[in-house]
Amino acid sequence: MQPVLNGLVFIVDDDASVREALAWLLRTRRLLSQAFDSAEAFERMAGDPGARLGTQPACLLLDVRMPGMSGLALFERLIEWGLAEVLPVIFLTGHADVPTAVDAVKRGAFDFCEKPFSDNALVDRIEQALELSAQVLEARVQKARLQSRLTELTERERDVMRLVVEGLANKLIADQLDISVRTVEVHRARVFDKMEVKSAVELANLLR
Repeated sequence: MQPVLNGLVFIVDDDASVREALAWLLRTRRLLSQAFDSAEAFERMAGDPGARLGTQPACLLLDVRMPGMSGLALFERLIEWGLAEVLPVIFLTGHADVPTAVDAVKRGAFDFCEKPFSDNALVDRIEQALELSAQVLEARVQKARLQSRLTELTERERDVMRLVVEGLANKLIADQLDISVRTVEVHRARVFDKMEVKSAVELANLLR
């Protein structure tokens, strides 16, 4: 898998040697990183509008056990902020923390890696997490575009679109809406144009 060069890997670990080793490892795989020595430091950054979290592919390497706020507590904050999906979390755990990390994965964390971890295996999972982040972001963009197109439809065009998606012919749509077939044809053409589709099948797939 090719690295996601525009992706960013956040590292949150209170051990400076671990942060430095991970940053070096990521550089060797052409991945950008940003490190924090505590969950609180990451939280402050995340709360800054200038940080623009959730606008580019990213993932978070998160130590489970740290002084102050734990990695698990920070993960819960990410869930509250709606960032856990777009910012996949890979927990870095000691043996004693594995059950906690497993529970976090059940709650939506991407994965966990037990210390000491395999460099190659960890970077492979990071790249997969970045790919997932990119897919989630793209899906959100597409959803926003779809919503924008839908707002451009008139109420009558929405009525016609609903019946087109149900598979009704123009004559049946005209009968149901008590309008002429020609009017249905005009509305249907406008719906296709505004929704940027060429067929009823394409329209139905778009709205699924």
